Amino acid sequence: MRTADFRKLYIYNLLRVFCVHSLKMAGDCLESIVVIGVGVIGEAIVKSLLKKRYEGEVIATRRDIVKLKELEAIGAKTTTNNREAASKADIIFLCVKPGDIEKVVKEISGEIKGKLVISTAATIPLKFYKKIAPHAKFVRTMPNIAALVQESFTAYCCDDDVTESDKKKVEKLLRLMGVSLEVEEKYMDAITALSGSGPAYISIIIEALMYAGLRVGLPRDLALYSAAQTVLGTGKLLLETQEHPAKIKDMVTTPGGTTIEAIYELEGSQIRQALMRAIKEATEKCQRIRNEIIRDTC
Repeated sequence: MRTADFRKLYIYNLLRVFCVHSLKMAGDCLESIVVIGVGVIGEAIVKSLLKKRYEGEVIATRRDIVKLKELEAIGAKTTTNNREAASKADIIFLCVKPGDIEKVVKEISGEIKGKLVISTAATIPLKFYKKIAPHAKFVRTMPNIAALVQESFTAYCCDDDVTESDKKKVEKLLRLMGVSLEVEEKYMDAITALSGSGPAYISIIIEALMYAGLRVGLPRDLALYSAAQTVLGTGKLLLETQEHPAKIKDMVTTPGGTTIEAIYELEGSQIRQALMRAIKEATEKCQRIRNEIIRDTC
């Protein structure tokens, strides 16, 4: 990412509360929104819209009626009929698994002509959507589960029919879930592997730190809280100072101190290589999944 893009993203993060207010007051983005497939990410989108008091209509679809009742209780309209929901919507969030994309897009294709369709499905390229529904406008996104607390990093790319006005709507909506950045589609698999799956890796690290705390005598709750807050604070420090992680590490490390002893053990464990291999394998898995889906539809 270029330095200018990094600064732009950081400014967006600082100002997103004000941007949400602008979204409500301007009246230019109060279209009806349907979220098709309210699993973990879909539910996070619905809850983010409602939590930020989005004034347009929010409709959620899912086969599980019990889960829909929970969303009704907090203000969403619900249905199990995707086609009906899409017909009423101006903007469609498509939050189904990659293997279900073809079926669902075909199901709603007659209802999304000229509409903005924002997909959260991993691996599926824009050309795949356009082949099924050429008259819709598609945006491919990759959020992460931190959208549940409005702290997702969401990368997105758009097909050629998406206008600048459409992009502004997309940015405002994605900002309700955290921060967002438009990228070239060629980077989406790697972003899926890095930030899309990232909360899983960071959770493993936090869990390991918690157990390390237990090993040296800390109470469980204290160990977990201090580990999680340290990860959160370090991330914020990096974003706000825009310093290289190595500099932050050196700020903590003193000659003959406790930190250098711990770093010595970490470097010997090959933790860097393990994380690099994990991201590489996840990226390649994206490619294999895509190839299987495309092959099966030929």
